Amino acid sequence: MIILGIDPGLRTTGFGVIQKVGNKLRYIASGTIKSGEGELPQRLKVILDGVAEVAATYKPDCAAIEKVFVNVNPQSTLLLGQARGAAICALVTHELNVAEYSPTQLKQAVVGTGRATKAQVQDMVARLLALPGLPGTDAADALGIAICHAHSQATLSVVTNVHPALSGLRMKRGRLVG
Repeated sequence: MIILGIDPGLRTTGFGVIQKVGNKLRYIASGTIKSGEGELPQRLKVILDGVAEVAATYKPDCAAIEKVFVNVNPQSTLLLGQARGAAICALVTHELNVAEYSPTQLKQAVVGTGRATKAQVQDMVARLLALPGLPGTDAADALGIAICHAHSQATLSVVTNVHPALSGLRMKRGRLVG
């Protein structure tokens, strides 16, 4: 299974692509999409086109994206939400199922604590994927989202194998939902 992780941002959107084979995770690619300065519609188009290009290039089986957290500044939260929406549109245009995870879920899955720092996430992503160096913070978060999804899917698979009546359910906020 190839998983595309997205860390949305209005200036910089991170992406990370991993492959899950059994219990092993393998790094495929990561990077950032920079929307630069300028008018909001053009910046959103850069994000939409960039995520679409990544999806077309790596042909993932599914995608995962980080949820928006509420900033002190409501305007920043709204702008981030629009960037996230552009990324989600690109993913669903490529007919990908999109899972959503909070920053706390990402940190818990990758580092083992929901209060991990960005540096800790970078370090653990590099270790889990046997990378030769540390990825940038946005790429590390995107790879972390993909790792989080890989772990969530593994848990869901175990549960449905033990209790076949639960097949068709999915994970949402750490819980099984229909």
